[in-house]
Formats: sequence, structure tokens, C-alpha cells
Amino acid sequence: MPIYAYQCAACGHARDVLQKISDAPLKACPACGADAFAKQLTAAGFQLKGTGWYATDFSGKKPAAAPAETAAAPEKVANPASATPAASTSDA
Repeated sequence: MPIYAYQCAACGHARDVLQKISDAPLKACPACGADAFAKQLTAAGFQLKGTGWYATDFSGKKPAAAPAETAAAPEKVANPASATPAASTSDA
């Protein structure tokens, strides 16, 4: 069950409450009784790690791209004509 943070807009009383997701949100403040007790938006208590889930993914910065291979680099091509011919055996 998740823990929700509540705060009263009238008196400022804050409290963490363990509730089911299906439970209705609390409205009455336990300190002053006003109907101003509301859930607060809080940060998650966990981080997802793995491919694509890093704390740096949400910084707004794009990762540097890998340098492209240059087209001027010589390619290695197998040329059968330049290979040395195999010694031939003669059948006599």
C-alpha cells in the first residue's frame, strides 16, 4: 500500500497516511477539523535503472552522439585475383 503525504491548507498540519489506492482521499484535517486536508505531490521513493532509465535521462540534456565513421577510411576487400596461385600438381 502506498504512503500519501497530506497537508491542511487552513492550519498547515502535515501527515503521511498509509492508504489503499482504491481508498477515497481524506478531506477533514485531524488537527483543526477543516475540510482543507489535501494530498501533496511528492517525489517517488525509487529509481528505475537499466536501459533507458537513468537519473541523467531527465536532465534535459541530450547524450553526445557517437562520431560517425569517415568515408575516407580504406576498406578491406578480398581480391581473389591478387592471391598467390596454388601449386598445381601434374598427373603423369
